[in-house]
Amino acid sequence: MSESDPQVDRVDGSASPAAGDTPRAHGADAGDTSTAWQVHGERPIYENRWVTVAMVDVETPDGERFDHHKVYLPSAAVLAMVDDLDRVYMMWRHRFVPDLWNWELPGGLVDAGEKPAQTVVREALEETGYALTGDPEHVVMYEPMIGTVTSPHHIYIARGVVKVAEPTEKNEAQRTAWIPLDEVPALIAAGQIANSGTLIAVQHLLITRLAK
Repeated sequence: MSESDPQVDRVDGSASPAAGDTPRAHGADAGDTSTAWQVHGERPIYENRWVTVAMVDVETPDGERFDHHKVYLPSAAVLAMVDDLDRVYMMWRHRFVPDLWNWELPGGLVDAGEKPAQTVVREALEETGYALTGDPEHVVMYEPMIGTVTSPHHIYIARGVVKVAEPTEKNEAQRTAWIPLDEVPALIAAGQIANSGTLIAVQHLLITRLAK
């Protein structure tokens, strides 16, 4: 390879595609699942309406076999409401589990029989008193603790909302504010945004704004 060749090796040892090549989608391995962990069985060890803890009989690619905890939590959905002034609606609230205060977006658990898009519409009205003027835009589904916990989280964006009522949910926020997106990086740096769904949503807004 000449010094002028822009092709470089990837972290995994493979070569980057040359100019003009169509890159293979990340994660596409032509059906090769040789590094998948194999599950031989699973049994619940604790269950209630909020959480299920299971013990999984799992085998790693090197042949080691052992029991591994797996936690099932309900699915959740989060909504970033953005106004015409490029501000995002956020709630300053306390989380007793880590005992911290931080700015978060409205959202909540997906009810039985409910679609995540319906969840964010309902939660926005309950927690903020705002109604969406159109359908929310789905950004991504992600797993917040993918190594041990399964709890699909959905991120949505809404760019058209109108105030129609006062919030009916009184346990969510100490105060609320429309925060300019320009101020969000400083809040992140100061540790004032700790919720994973909120972090993903606001960083998506910042990245897509830069791409315009």
